[in-house]
Amino acid sequence: MRNRLILLAVVAVAIVLAAWGIIERGVHYHSLSGVTEEAAIPPVTLISPQDGPKTRQVDLPANLAAWYEAPIYAQVSGYVKMWYKDYGAHVKRGDVLAEISTPSIDAQFEAAKAHYNVILARYNLAVITTQRWTALKGTQAVSRQEVDVQAANAAAQKAELEAAEHEVERFQALEDFKKIVAPFDGIVTSRLVNVGDYVNAGGGNVNSRGTASELFSVADVHRMRVFVSVPQDFASVISPKITADLSVPQYPGRRFRATFLATANAFNAATRTVTTELTIGNEDNLLWPNSYATAHISAPGNPDILILPESAIIFRAQGMQVAKVINGHVHLVNVTVGINFGTTVQILSGVTKNDQLIANPTADLLEGDEVRVVPTTPGYNVPTKAQQEEDQKSVRLHDANPGEAGSR
Repeated sequence: MRNRLILLAVVAVAIVLAAWGIIERGVHYHSLSGVTEEAAIPPVTLISPQDGPKTRQVDLPANLAAWYEAPIYAQVSGYVKMWYKDYGAHVKRGDVLAEISTPSIDAQFEAAKAHYNVILARYNLAVITTQRWTALKGTQAVSRQEVDVQAANAAAQKAELEAAEHEVERFQALEDFKKIVAPFDGIVTSRLVNVGDYVNAGGGNVNSRGTASELFSVADVHRMRVFVSVPQDFASVISPKITADLSVPQYPGRRFRATFLATANAFNAATRTVTTELTIGNEDNLLWPNSYATAHISAPGNPDILILPESAIIFRAQGMQVAKVINGHVHLVNVTVGINFGTTVQILSGVTKNDQLIANPTADLLEGDEVRVVPTTPGYNVPTKAQQEEDQKSVRLHDANPGEAGSR
């Protein structure tokens, strides 16, 4: 009996263990089946289109130039007698920069004045003679022909007198050019002349190698011009409403505000850029001509045009598409894109603000595919609230430090 009881107990235990194994295997089978079915449906995170930026910014290299800048050449030939203004000197319009010694022109000027006096004496004599002959015109002492000849002679002498007067004025102008003067208020940016140098009329200072250069350069720096070559891709930011914050290497951390002045309205065929001119006040003379700067240009945006991350766009033969999720299934929609902001792009048509779109659609996604929506991860799959506020404030158009946009 005892052996039978032991045998029955063993058989019962075996049956229980077998049943437990069958049940556990069934549970694992159903669990694996559920996991497999769930894995067959791709998980996706959803985003919605956002309003476009209210302002747009782009950082571009810029060159600073004086408001006016002029190289000054000599108008007479001679030797430099003395120069009076050196590098960096502040000058007023008409201030003498240098004097030129011109003995040859001085002699010609004196000869022209002497010739004028001779012609003036001849003219006076011709006038007196004409008056006398005209007084005798009605008598038998002179003929009418002789009176007309004297009158014509007086007119010829008057013409010669006027020519001599113009010659004196010409040499007087050359005498005035002996003094090199500043054409406007400004500073002397270069002085390429020394006492004793020979200068050539219209050719500037002739150096030891025989080449000519300007004597002085004078720049008006009360305001500065800022020239920026804007690439064609960014040309849409150009308008009279734009402003720019300039940063220069010599003043790290400091910004100077420039405003729009003009644009070329044409692209350079070699560089595909358009020259845009800004202006900035320089009352403190902190900015110097021909300096390099970085222009942080701000322009109004269009918040009414929606934007999406580039990762949400699908590029296919049918065109650019986005994947909209309706009742857990994919619906592919063609869209028209606008300006590319770098990480985001404008969507001109095809979606609305309330649409639920797949954030990162895969290349093999097809129309009608079933998808499983999973929660988004703030800061990874979807921007945080702070990032969204920052995106609304400004969209960077190239790789620049985002913190620089609003600092001054």
